[in-house]
Amino acid sequence: MSAVDDASSTRTGLVGLGWNSFFEPAFVALGVEGLTPARVVREEKERYLVCGELGDMAAEVPGRFRHEATDVSRFPAVGDWVAVKLLSPGRALIVAVLPRRSAISRKVAGPRTSEQVLAANVDTVLFVAGLDQEFNPRRIERYVAAMQRSGAAPVIVLNKTDLCPDLAARIVELQGVAAGIPVHPVSALEEKGLDALHEYLRAGETIAFIGSSGVGKSTIINRLLGTERQPTGAVSSAVGKGRHITTRRELIPIPRGGLLIDTPGMRELQLWGDEADVNRAFEDIEELARGCRFRDCRHQDEPGCAVRAALELGTLAPERFRNYAKLQREALFLARRRKTAALKAKRVPRRDARED
Repeated sequence: MSAVDDASSTRTGLVGLGWNSFFEPAFVALGVEGLTPARVVREEKERYLVCGELGDMAAEVPGRFRHEATDVSRFPAVGDWVAVKLLSPGRALIVAVLPRRSAISRKVAGPRTSEQVLAANVDTVLFVAGLDQEFNPRRIERYVAAMQRSGAAPVIVLNKTDLCPDLAARIVELQGVAAGIPVHPVSALEEKGLDALHEYLRAGETIAFIGSSGVGKSTIINRLLGTERQPTGAVSSAVGKGRHITTRRELIPIPRGGLLIDTPGMRELQLWGDEADVNRAFEDIEELARGCRFRDCRHQDEPGCAVRAALELGTLAPERFRNYAKLQREALFLARRRKTAALKAKRVPRRDARED
């Protein structure tokens, strides 16, 4: 048995929190006595709650960590595994963040060109969309691109079937938007269809819920937990929509096994990715593009464009193509911004990443 295997076998108490052999080599490589692994359960303004074999601990990062972190994404996020040093009973110092198996990210809001990690080390990410007046296939395409980049298995949950007069039509719409991704129609209010989500609740695995405000994530989570743990807003009689009032990301153990991460509803999801991520979310358009006469076809007025031909035939929805082009432009703009920021970072002395 190798040193890594031997060390890993002594951490059986962490398996229920999601620990596995992926994290052990990086932890052992730190080579620092007195450290113990723990998982980030909650984060609030650089104050963390972590959980490990020593139980729950309040933790923070040292000043040196703040100085050396070149980007906000290097700070601990909910779901991260970290190496901590015990300071006193119930208090710890985060020495290092272990490499992530997966990360659900977006560009931070505002003008900064930085990555915000919404949840780390997730096995399955469930995007919740409402089947009420907020149903928007274009928004779903954006989230599909983010989910496929994350490294976690993507799933789409269509909530509020009780408010949808033509569910079959909505399902057909998604066949061209999220091909190959499991889609589960549910009604959290009426507790229908939720049994299908239980297949993702596996011991030692983590699921994360993402989506816009008011789609019912917290209500679904409460049903899965079997208790009213997550706060939900009142339901509007006009649109039948609950107001999502979750204000922080949190790792929550599930009674029947596994863990889940709830995230606050997002008003916008700015992509943190590149053209390849967009291409994966629009594989049907990429497949058409392979039939274009020119390899660098822009799908505008070039002769022999297979994409324009599909648009004229009606086999490709114009709104889907417009969104594809929009997200491609967004990815290119982000790539230029990231390149500029990298060059600037080489010229400017390093400072606290939180100040950027």
